[in-house]
Amino acid sequence: MTFDEYKIPKFLKQSLATMGITTPTTIQEKTFPIATSGRDIVGIAQTGTGKTLAYLLPVLTQWRFSKAPDPQIVILLPTRELVTQVYDTIIKLTEGANIHTVQFYGGVGMQPQAAAIAEGADIVVSTPGRLLDMILNGHMRGRDVKKLVIDEFDEMLQQGFNNQLGRIFDLLPAKRQNLLFSATMSDAIDNLVNTYFNNPERVEAAPPATPIEKIEQVIYEVPNFNTKINLLNMLLASKEEMQRVLVFVGTLQLADKVYEMLSEENKSEADYIHSKRTQSQRFRALRGFALNEFRILIATDLVARGIDVAGVTHVINFDLPADPQQYVHRIGRTGRADNEGKAMSMCAPLEAEKLEEIETLIGCNIPKHNLPEELKISEIITSLDVPSYRMKNQLIETDATPGKAFHERLEKNQKVNVRISHKEKMQQKYGKPITKGRVHRKR
Repeated sequence: MTFDEYKIPKFLKQSLATMGITTPTTIQEKTFPIATSGRDIVGIAQTGTGKTLAYLLPVLTQWRFSKAPDPQIVILLPTRELVTQVYDTIIKLTEGANIHTVQFYGGVGMQPQAAAIAEGADIVVSTPGRLLDMILNGHMRGRDVKKLVIDEFDEMLQQGFNNQLGRIFDLLPAKRQNLLFSATMSDAIDNLVNTYFNNPERVEAAPPATPIEKIEQVIYEVPNFNTKINLLNMLLASKEEMQRVLVFVGTLQLADKVYEMLSEENKSEADYIHSKRTQSQRFRALRGFALNEFRILIATDLVARGIDVAGVTHVINFDLPADPQQYVHRIGRTGRADNEGKAMSMCAPLEAEKLEEIETLIGCNIPKHNLPEELKISEIITSLDVPSYRMKNQLIETDATPGKAFHERLEKNQKVNVRISHKEKMQQKYGKPITKGRVHRKR
């Protein structure tokens, strides 16, 4: 089937045609009839399968004009970048309709967002924390919400949004349709679904955490951090092949360090993004990468799911993630929209166990490539190349015999806690007992 055969409004068909989208993906095809029937949905689909349109098309199809100023549709996402991307997609889809959409996210002042919704809104796209703030501060009433969409639900739980989501569920009308989408399932997700959803139908586009088959995966076994830097600069120098590259790292400190250690030529074509950068810096980095102003973007896992840029030719894992499922989310940034992609990962000796967990999760061994002969192998060992241990609080039996570092206290510092009565003190001072305030009379 094509979208021309779907019973969707004319403005949606026109928008899809303008965006060059003609055929639904598996998750879109499975979700549409259930969502338009009004049933709750739990959708399991990995990154790059078209989840955004899977929920936007049915909820926009069922949208009806209302004089009420409060939104009918609320869409929750875990990051500011995802909020902005879904908001932009809605704007494109509703270009031919009188549908007003607003977006909420933290990191910026609340007043401009409060002013935006004060004018009325049909759809709110928000992070959980900022939506809760808007409701509790009286800027938004949720009594007219008919549809609640929660995307990247597993990522929300991983970021600790459990309590906020529970409060939002309680504040919104109990009679509503819920559409939940997640790349993986867990007991925590099942518990929330069983508590707040009404007999949801489960829709699955692919086995959870299964990488997209169109992505070619390779592993480079690299001895240390500095050799990783040398390999990264060598790979990125192949501009004809590496046209648009995402480089993933595990921490924001590592993102800063890797960016600084890029060769001057590569750095001139790169930017980096992590949670500690300002909102304007994060948006500028994503926008520049999306508009092909530079071809290299270094990113942390926190924003991995917020990067939905078409045409990413390569994903490079500078390090392997601690959570094997995060590997799937990382490499899912390439090979999208029926395009082929390549995922190249570097594995140091300390990461061997992580590699085993990843291969167990995806059910196959990732092919290993030999290091290029011209690669400079560094012999410098940094703190990143040695294991770090956390010291436990343990009682340790020690030898009490004084050693070379032992010094006797000075006599004046040798304090002994001995209780001495006043009478004894006076005896020591005057040689006789002194009784204060007493008069001794001779008989």
